[in-house]
Amino acid sequence: MSVTQIRVAASAAAEAPSDPPVDDGHRHEAGVIASSVYAHGVRVADIPVEQAGEWARKDGHVVWIGLFEPEAALLKCVQQQFNLHPLAVEDATNAHQRPKLEQYGDALFVVARTAQMVEKRIAFGETHIFIGRGYIVSVRHGASTSYTSVRQHWETCPTSLAKGEDFILYAILDFIVDNYMPVLEAIHDEVEEIEDKVLARPMTRSDIERLYMLRRDLLRLRNAAGPLVEVCQRLTNGSVPQIRPTLAPMFRDVTDHVRTVQEKIDSLREVLAFAFEASLLVGQSQENAITKRLASWAAILAVPTAVAGIYGMNFKNMPELEMHYGYYVVLAFIVTACLTLFWRFKRNGWL
Repeated sequence: MSVTQIRVAASAAAEAPSDPPVDDGHRHEAGVIASSVYAHGVRVADIPVEQAGEWARKDGHVVWIGLFEPEAALLKCVQQQFNLHPLAVEDATNAHQRPKLEQYGDALFVVARTAQMVEKRIAFGETHIFIGRGYIVSVRHGASTSYTSVRQHWETCPTSLAKGEDFILYAILDFIVDNYMPVLEAIHDEVEEIEDKVLARPMTRSDIERLYMLRRDLLRLRNAAGPLVEVCQRLTNGSVPQIRPTLAPMFRDVTDHVRTVQEKIDSLREVLAFAFEASLLVGQSQENAITKRLASWAAILAVPTAVAGIYGMNFKNMPELEMHYGYYVVLAFIVTACLTLFWRFKRNGWL
């Protein structure tokens, strides 16, 4: 069937008397980013959440709802439309969940952590995804990029979107993981600047604090991304009936992306650890150089101090004091000794 035929069929289905009524002038309520129904990968209409359940029960139709920090009443409405499990809805209402995959009857509940750079710090958010026959609902909390671009991208490829709600789940997870990379690239650029500064001068207190914050943020990002490996592996091993075996390679690709993110995080953490150690070594080296310089001058100045101390003693029987050229001999000795020490220290790189 051609794309044109698909659009005609979808339009006819939308106008059929048996379909739920669609309010073309409907404006989404607060918290609803998008609420659309698709037939054969083509968007049929934007619908109110209150009609989502009727559309999802129609054969060949998929309802895709996107929510952002919804109120409890809105989630309650979604729960009623798709008969969602109360525990899953409770998790979606209260954020701060670790990435996981839970199965409640014929519905699937997935939690993933999102990340964005906000004022040179990694800000984390969460996405909760409900998936079942004929519907998929994404609930975003905190820092995350809107999935509107995902929706728009795959709407240009109806044959892919027609694969169903499990394909949409893949598209969202792939988008979440891919958005880790801009965060890591921003940190990588900053790490390179730190490396350039390390060998030029010792780190200041602010530099050390920034380095510590970067290492802590990277650890938090690794903890956020790591559990997605287990989630994707469950989606590929055939143990989840909502996921068709034909989509297993796509979720394996997401797993590979997560592992790439983990490797890059580990690499950046090692570079930051090396930068910190290198800074300590540079600081110690400069301290040693200063210590050597001070020790050298102390040794040089010790010669006239010692001579002056000896001849400054109040003894009556000191023959050198009666010598005609005694003063000049002692002065020549002091100058010669000081110049010799200066030459030796200079030669050894202490001065």
